[in-house]
Amino acid sequence: MTNTTVDATISRQAWLGLLTVLGPVLLVSMDGSVLYLAMPRISSAITPSADQALWILDIYGFVVGSLLITFGNIGDRFGRLRLIIAGAILFGIGSTGAAFATDPESLIAFRALMGLGGATLLPSGLAIVAALFPDPRERAQAIGIFAATFATGFAIGPMVGGFLLRSFQWWGVVFLINVPVVIAFIIAAPITLKEVRSSRYGRIDILSLFLSFAGILLFTYSVKRAAAYGVSSDQVLAGLAGVLALGWFIRRQGILQYPLMDLTLFRDRVFTVAISAGLLSLVVWSAAGYMTGLYLQLVLRYDVLTTALLTLPGAAVLTATCIFTPRIVERIGRRAGLIATYLLISVGVALLLFATAEQGVAVFIASTIIAGLGYGISFSLVAEVAVSAVPAERAGAASAIAETSNELGNALGISLLGSVAALVFRLLGPGVAGTLNETLDHPGISSQAIVQANEAFVTAMHAAMGIAAGVMLLVGVLAILWLPRKLPE
Repeated sequence: MTNTTVDATISRQAWLGLLTVLGPVLLVSMDGSVLYLAMPRISSAITPSADQALWILDIYGFVVGSLLITFGNIGDRFGRLRLIIAGAILFGIGSTGAAFATDPESLIAFRALMGLGGATLLPSGLAIVAALFPDPRERAQAIGIFAATFATGFAIGPMVGGFLLRSFQWWGVVFLINVPVVIAFIIAAPITLKEVRSSRYGRIDILSLFLSFAGILLFTYSVKRAAAYGVSSDQVLAGLAGVLALGWFIRRQGILQYPLMDLTLFRDRVFTVAISAGLLSLVVWSAAGYMTGLYLQLVLRYDVLTTALLTLPGAAVLTATCIFTPRIVERIGRRAGLIATYLLISVGVALLLFATAEQGVAVFIASTIIAGLGYGISFSLVAEVAVSAVPAERAGAASAIAETSNELGNALGISLLGSVAALVFRLLGPGVAGTLNETLDHPGISSQAIVQANEAFVTAMHAAMGIAAGVMLLVGVLAILWLPRKLPE
C-alpha cells in the first residue's frame, strides 16, 4: 500500500471521526437555546415560579460553564474518549428524565444532569478532533467546522424547538429528541474515535472546583431572587457569599501549580478582548432570544411554528457569517472583526427598543439579521484569536477559557438581563403574578390587566435590551482604544 493510499485512509477516518463528534456538539449547544419557545408551554404544564422558570432555562448553562475546565483536566488524566462516552450517557439520562418531569424541581435537577454530561463533551470533543488531524491545514478546517456546528446549534435551537412543539404538541419532545443522537454516538464513538491523553497534567484542585461552582450559583441565585421577590436578608447574604467564593477562587488560581483557570493569560489584551467578546455576545444573544420568544408568542400572539419561522432569517445570517468569517477577517483584519462584533450586536439589539405591544415583527427580523452578523463573527473568531494570542503550549488552556466564556455568557444573559426584565415587570405589571405567562393564564383576568401586563413586558424587554446595547457599545469603544492597531494574523 502506497503512502498516498495510507494518508487517504487516515484522512477519511479522521473526517468520519469528526462527523461522529459533531452530533453531541450540536446537541450541547442547541440545548442552551431550545427552550426559548418551549417555556410558555412548560410554564402552563408544570407552573414554575418566576425564579424557577429562570433556573429551568439557565441551570444547564451554569453547570456546563462551571465544569468545562475541570472536565478538561479530568480528560487529560483519564482519557478524553472514556470521558466523552460517559458524558454522553449522562446527557441521555438527563434528557429522558427532563422529558417526563412532572414538576419544576425535577426538571431543574434533570437539566443540571444534562449540564454535567454536556460539560464533558465540548473540551473532550475538541481535543479528540485536534488529535484526529495531524495535518495543520486539515486540523484548522476541522476545528472551524466544530466551531460552526456549535454556533449553528445555538442559532437553530429555538427553530428546532418550535417545529418539534408544533409537530408533537408535547413540550417533553424538545428533550427526548436528544436520546437517538446520544445512542448513535455511543455506538459509533469507540469505532471512529481514538483515545487522547495529555502527557502533562497536574492534580485537580477540588477546592477550586467547589469555589467556582458555588460562587457562580450563589451570586446568580441572589440576583434572580431580588428580581422575582425583592431584596431580603437571605438574598443579600447569598450574593455576598457568591462574591467571596469567586474572589477566593481567583486568588487561589494565582498560587496553584496547576490552576483550573490560568489567569495569567488575561495579561494579553488581545486575549482579554476576545474572551470578553465571547462572553458578552452570548449574554446578549441568550437574553434577547429568550425575551423575544416570549414577546412573539405571548404579546403578539403568534403560534409556536410561526415564531420559529420568524427566527430563520437571523439564524441563516448567523450560520453563514460563521462559515465566511475567516474570509471576512482576511479582508478587514482581526482587530476590525472583534470591534465589529460589539458594534453590530449593539445596533441589532437596540432595534428591539422600537418594538411595541401592538407590532414588532419587522423590527425583530431586522434585529436578528444585524445582530446575527455580530454573533457569527464572534462565534467563529473568538476561539481562534484567543488561542493564537498565546504561546502554543498554552493553547489548550486558552481554548478551555474561551468555551467557558461562551457557556457562562449563555447562562448569565438569561439570569442577569432576564432578572432585570423580571424586576421591571414586577414593578409595572398588574400584580397578578410574577411573570407574563402566569399573569395571562390567571383565571378571570380582566382585559385591562392583560393590556397592562403586555405593556409592562414590552417595557421590561426594552430595559434589558437597552442595557445590553449600551454595554456592547461601551465595550466596543473600549476595544477601539485598547486593542493594538495591528494584530498578528
